[in-house]
Amino acid sequence: MQEIFEAIARHASEKPAALAVSDDKGAWTYGELRDAIAAFVDNLRARCEDRLRPIAIRLPNSAAWAVVDLALSCAGFASVPIADFYTEEQLSSALADAGAGWIVEPAQGLDAFTVLGSGLSIRKLEGNKLPIHPGTAKISYTSGSTSTPKGACLSAALQQQVAASIVERYGAGYAGVHVPVLSLGVLLENVAGLYPVLLAGGQYKVVGASSLGLANPFRPDFAAMRRALAQAGATSTILVPELLRGLMSQPEIPVPDMRLIAVGGSRMAPELVLAARKTGLPVYEGYGLTECGSVVAVNAPDSDCPGSCGKPLSHVNIRIAEDGEVIVSGPSFLGYTGQRSHNGDVHTGDLGEIDGEGFLSITGRKKNVIITSFGRNVSPEWIESELLLQPEFAQAVVLGDGEASLSALLVPSSPVVSPSAAKAAVDRANARLPAYARLNSFRLAPPLTPASGLVTANGRPRRGAIATVYQSLVPEGETTL
Repeated sequence: MQEIFEAIARHASEKPAALAVSDDKGAWTYGELRDAIAAFVDNLRARCEDRLRPIAIRLPNSAAWAVVDLALSCAGFASVPIADFYTEEQLSSALADAGAGWIVEPAQGLDAFTVLGSGLSIRKLEGNKLPIHPGTAKISYTSGSTSTPKGACLSAALQQQVAASIVERYGAGYAGVHVPVLSLGVLLENVAGLYPVLLAGGQYKVVGASSLGLANPFRPDFAAMRRALAQAGATSTILVPELLRGLMSQPEIPVPDMRLIAVGGSRMAPELVLAARKTGLPVYEGYGLTECGSVVAVNAPDSDCPGSCGKPLSHVNIRIAEDGEVIVSGPSFLGYTGQRSHNGDVHTGDLGEIDGEGFLSITGRKKNVIITSFGRNVSPEWIESELLLQPEFAQAVVLGDGEASLSALLVPSSPVVSPSAAKAAVDRANARLPAYARLNSFRLAPPLTPASGLVTANGRPRRGAIATVYQSLVPEGETTL
């Protein structure tokens, strides 16, 4: 992370009054951030004697989160960020899998201390010390298709390279006021949000969850979110598609300073991007994966193709294999915890295309392809993106492998969406699809959440878990078209 530390020091020297980080407890300049990192490094070295044991971070978004994360890297410890939606079971699994020796968490007991206004504790953990890949600076648990995430070991150099490439893609001029909506425990926000802002000299401004409309993260108040982004003077943020659709539902609330909303996590129809822009949201879609340190391709104002994921960042190369799989070459993860080291290309498991101008489009997942009993191959992501163009739906999961027809599990965007309104929306989506890809039936369902194990951190459906839970339920209350 040397380049990030050098950037912080340079900003402190060149613009001493510029704010680096802020939250509801205060605002701090680059010089104050530098000093807080140095002080926490000393604290870590005094309390945590074994640098070969990773240290977990389980904190709400805050200025202190940034200090802890950067200080761990500076002190030579591997960090294990824990997203705020992790269940206790997932937390215990991650801590044991990483062999974590300590966890930084909100203040508990007499041994607490303060970092940038936040009370913190460092708690020693029971558990075995485990070998990790040499050079590991962060163990990030992937939001893959299994209920137990895998720990990807990432070097400091990889994270820094991703952040630098993002600054290169957008230019330092886009580093204004970044307001995080995603948890800093999610790699995308950590590496593609926090680090580029600090490299480019912007302000990382944390707004409290309640003010941001996320008091109940599974039922966001999108009017409150738009108001909070506007009041904070946000010029950039990062979203997943579900949150974007929610913000689009409140177009009457302007967000006048916003210049960049990066969106990733699952496939979006080009019409959704264009519709978002019409509501005043400057949306640019990207693509990435944990094993590559988060972002590998993204659109930008001067390099934009709605419906695509943009062109590859400068530090990677992307090609399409004969079977359509997206292959990424360049810096990548060191390996998974407890497994052999990784070398070479990353086989993403995603299906995609690259057009003549170099824009990457993701069309689906290799393992998700539905083969109907008529022998037709259908990518569920394609149909889901059409369904999610309809304002009546917040989430959609298409089922039907081995069946004669397709069905869907649909989560309404509002409690007032009636079955008849949902049917009309499905009819509109079906009209845009060929006969073999149309839904024959659907069922309305409650929200699918990471806590339930039915979707990943990025909102991608865990299709195996959903099929297991809903297979026996779909016929009940199902609407046949």
